[in-house]
Amino acid sequence: MSQNILYPWKQETIIRHTQRLLWSYKYWTGKSLLGVDGTPEFIAQALWEAPFIVFSHGMESDPIYNYGNRKALELWEVDWEQLTQMPSRYSAESMEQEERLRILHEVTSNGYVSNVGGVRISRSGKRIQVSDFIIWNLLDENQQQCGQAATFKEWKYIQ
Repeated sequence: MSQNILYPWKQETIIRHTQRLLWSYKYWTGKSLLGVDGTPEFIAQALWEAPFIVFSHGMESDPIYNYGNRKALELWEVDWEQLTQMPSRYSAESMEQEERLRILHEVTSNGYVSNVGGVRISRSGKRIQVSDFIIWNLLDENQQQCGQAATFKEWKYIQ
């Protein structure tokens, strides 16, 4: 297994993406997502190892995940390679797709939304109740939207 798959946080593109995740979160919410200081690589590793879920997708017409920390990979039951080839819509049950799209459009318009909840689904089909999602627009170095990200701290498996 390559270093990029085992330690994606060591990739220069992921280190830069981590900075976008953190900067954009603070820009929209006024809060810090991760309370650590250090080199960009140290911060990327800290986000990778955080005890909460963080993931993001790009701007494709059918957005593909481009980041998920270790907890996100565990929850979705995928590895890095599988995640970064997976359309983000696959993490929501089919009956939740319309609501998911409505929320993503709201995020696009407003910058972020909080207190979002719903049922998500892992790769093996486990249903996961999530509450208190925060979803925000990712901004690049020119403050242009380059994707969307989400985080949450609590979830439970349901029948």
